[in-house]
Amino acid sequence: MSGARRLAELIREAGSVVALTGAGISVPSGIPDFRTPGKGLWEKVDPMEVAHIDAFRRDPARFWHFYGARFQALEDKRPNRAHVVLAELERAGLLHALITQNIDRLHAQAGSRELVEVHGTIDHSSCPVCAARYGLEDVRRRQAGDVRGVPRCECGEPLKPDVVLFGEYLPAEALARAEALAAGADLLLCVGSSLEVYPVAQLPALTLASGGRIAIVTQGPTQYDRRASVKLDGDVVSELEAVSRALSGVLSGAPDSALSGALDSAGA
Repeated sequence: MSGARRLAELIREAGSVVALTGAGISVPSGIPDFRTPGKGLWEKVDPMEVAHIDAFRRDPARFWHFYGARFQALEDKRPNRAHVVLAELERAGLLHALITQNIDRLHAQAGSRELVEVHGTIDHSSCPVCAARYGLEDVRRRQAGDVRGVPRCECGEPLKPDVVLFGEYLPAEALARAEALAAGADLLLCVGSSLEVYPVAQLPALTLASGGRIAIVTQGPTQYDRRASVKLDGDVVSELEAVSRALSGVLSGAPDSALSGALDSAGA
């Protein structure tokens, strides 16, 4: 039995399936990951200089020079088939929830609804002083209109993206939700994650400790490979499409309007 068919079998058998995704699922959408030699985002910049909470506080202009360019680079990115397959699984009742380390909004655009964004999202920014929140387009307008390129709140303070920076803790509510989902999962499906960044990297251990199984769909080794019921090393799009085909009888049916738009964007 192929790995994809074995994974499809595990998904069918599980009472609760939770997905955990990392940067690797968005690479086919044209978004570089962080650590791949020669290609990763941190190959070109020191994250402690541009993406640390102290950097934001010390020099918001330098901080926003980096993040503004990153936001612009993400603006035209669209979900790929891997994102869409996970949304299809949720719509079919085969996926209970999705935990993501990504901030790129692509899971939401693909149609995922039970979504836990443990590292936050670029979809909005907030004022650290008065807590006012602004949507991404408004933030971009404010940045463009500021002489130093710093989007500012109505109170005058620099806005901070609602993403977890280096030096910050993960949001307690999101982390607690992720831990509860992992602990309650019969199957934790880890996609495009090296499972190296804590505390998210501890989630598979919670599933295993509770008697559940883990399946890994990612290129390169992880610390959980030997404990996984299935490990697929191929391209995430190809691997998840193979799983989708193996589940075709369960996933058949016309997509709803939201998913139909995501399918069009993904070139399906």
